[in-house]
Amino acid sequence: MKKTIYCEMLTMGQEVVRLTLPWEEECPLKEDIRVDGPFRETARNRYIAKTKGISAGDVTEVKLENGLLTIDVVSFSNRVDFTVRIGDKVIQKADFDETVTEGLDAFEKIEEGIVKYRLYSPKEAKEKRPLILFLHGGGNGGTEDGRDNEKQLIADYGPINFSLKYPDIYVLAPQAIEIPFHMNPLLMAGMRRQRFDQEMDPRHGWSREYLSKVIDIIRRMIREGKVDEKRVYVTGLSMGGAGTCRAMSVGADLFAAAAPVCPTMTQETFNYLRTTKMPVWVSSAYVDHTVYRHKYLADAVIQLKDNGHKNAHLTLYSPEELEAYGIGLDPELSYKDLFAENHASWVLTYHDEYGIMSWLLNQHK
Repeated sequence: MKKTIYCEMLTMGQEVVRLTLPWEEECPLKEDIRVDGPFRETARNRYIAKTKGISAGDVTEVKLENGLLTIDVVSFSNRVDFTVRIGDKVIQKADFDETVTEGLDAFEKIEEGIVKYRLYSPKEAKEKRPLILFLHGGGNGGTEDGRDNEKQLIADYGPINFSLKYPDIYVLAPQAIEIPFHMNPLLMAGMRRQRFDQEMDPRHGWSREYLSKVIDIIRRMIREGKVDEKRVYVTGLSMGGAGTCRAMSVGADLFAAAAPVCPTMTQETFNYLRTTKMPVWVSSAYVDHTVYRHKYLADAVIQLKDNGHKNAHLTLYSPEELEAYGIGLDPELSYKDLFAENHASWVLTYHDEYGIMSWLLNQHK
């Protein structure tokens, strides 16, 4: 039997919900088990522990069957190392043999030319089906020769959740080519330093060239009779939100609608957004770590409406709406930490707040 980490895609991305391991002794009590890690020291976790009396990593249920010990826990991010203490026994994260994430195996791993992507396909589809193109955020890609073709699925609440919520729709999640992290101060900074008048490197991220190759894959799927050419959609978050704005230009004749979430706003992406004729619903926090973001989003959508666009929408989530999803809970957070947490506004959008996802999937070209 293997030591296994079971995960689900939740608010913080890939989160641990269960641990199993071989066990030859009597079933331990919940009180005798502790899961420790740096997640316990986050401001969010400390606040929840203080106000609700529960903490990420707390053991909720223990069961022993046929020599396999199952430990259910209050979910915590799988991005960090952790330690399981059972009496005097210590099991490190590295001691586990495998990680199983609900929905991950349903995505086929594919490589076509320079494009690496994951594809969820509806089971036993007998007719053409809609497709969602998902563009991940910054830091979840990799170098040209160092992409794992997985991080774009497990980093954030997004494509795996789409496949579980909308099992009759294709979900295509490519992985971008990015500048190595240690060479990119924009990605290393705790708060985004990029200015509106400072363009992103056109050779990396969601460049027009790379997006055109991704779009060619979708066009091929349409020719093969798999994808409904009238119901192709694009959405993405942060850098992927900017990529969504760019895709609205590169694939202007392809997409039925777009839902960019907290998109990085530069002169380029602003111009794409404010001039599009495509149905579009933009969403973001009332303010986040790029503090000027919401100003340009509002300007772009107002200009669309002023120019007669009848299907352009903007949602800026309030503090109360974000808090309902555990974002920005602690009233003692510094502005820097609060704005960083607020950036996760895609969690609300992809939970269909304001019916944004329902609207998206009901658009027809």
